Order: sequence, then C-alpha cells, then structure tokens
Amino acid sequence: MGSLGVPELIIIFVVALIVFGPKKLPELGKSLGKGLAEFRRASNELKSTIEEEVRAIEAETPANRSSEPEPESQSQPEPEPESKSDSKTSSDANVDAH
Repeated sequence: MGSLGVPELIIIFVVALIVFGPKKLPELGKSLGKGLAEFRRASNELKSTIEEEVRAIEAETPANRSSEPEPESQSQPEPEPESKSDSKTSSDANVDAH
C-alpha cells in the first residue's frame, strides 16, 4: 500500500464535499487539523518524557555502581537442627543394646 498521490486526494476531497456539503467541510477540516495537532503534541510530549526517564535511569545506574561497594557474601549456612529420633543419647543407646 503506497502513499496517497494527488489524484487520490482529489477523489477524497470530492467525496467529502458531496457527503458533508460545502458549509460543513471547512469546519470538519479545521476540527481534523486541531485533532491531528493535539495528537502530535501529546505523542511528542510522551516521547520526550520517556527519553528523559531513560536518561535519568542511565545516569543513576553508573553512579550507584561506583558509590556503593558490592556486598560480600559472608553469610554462612545455618546448621540443620537434629531431630529427636536421630539424636539418641548415650543412655538411650545403652538401653537399646541390652
């Protein structure tokens, strides 16, 4: 699908003129122009906001890496608690042996 050329634009204009009439067509064109301008403005604002946030995050990330030393892993694994059935005292072992 290609772009619109002059013949296509003339056909669209003639159809719009027939459908809406000569009195309504300038009002519709003005409304359409305002709507497109507002859409462009909003999309440009959104684009600039996203770009600013990305720049802020990129600037923040190297600063965090250089100012905060990475914590060393010093945590030791906790010993597992012995269950009562596995840990028999010496007196229990003597009773079982007799």
